[in-house]
Amino acid sequence: MAEKVSRARGGGGMLRAIKRFEKGIIMVLVVLMSVVLLLSTLELAWIIIEDIISPPMLLLDISELLDIFGLFMLVLIGIELLDTIAKTYMAESVDHAQIVMAVAIIAIARKVIILDVKELSGLALLGVAAIILALSVGYFLIKKRDSAAG
Repeated sequence: MAEKVSRARGGGGMLRAIKRFEKGIIMVLVVLMSVVLLLSTLELAWIIIEDIISPPMLLLDISELLDIFGLFMLVLIGIELLDTIAKTYMAESVDHAQIVMAVAIIAIARKVIILDVKELSGLALLGVAAIILALSVGYFLIKKRDSAAG
């Protein structure tokens, strides 16, 4: 009997060590993501300034606008990922699946916003629509499950 108790305590110590290791990795990821977000924001600002001061001044063509919107959405996705990493994985009670689905929806929305429809076939557009539909239905089902449980 005493042997079983000591094994259980030893296993608990291992789980605590794994949790501490996981939290340390998460902290490193938060710092790294913060650096990447800062650099991405500076890059976005530089591109906007460069595009505005290049001839013709204060005018942006469509390709420049698409590049700016793409980078802008990329920074927003990065912020969402930072929020996800910092809040979700540090809290035990948060549903990770719901957050991952929300980030995936944001990422696909970014792609749709900067998508050049003229370059894609009808089948590719149907594929994008199917991804959006699948993510939306999945998110709805997760939210429905959570509201039924709570």
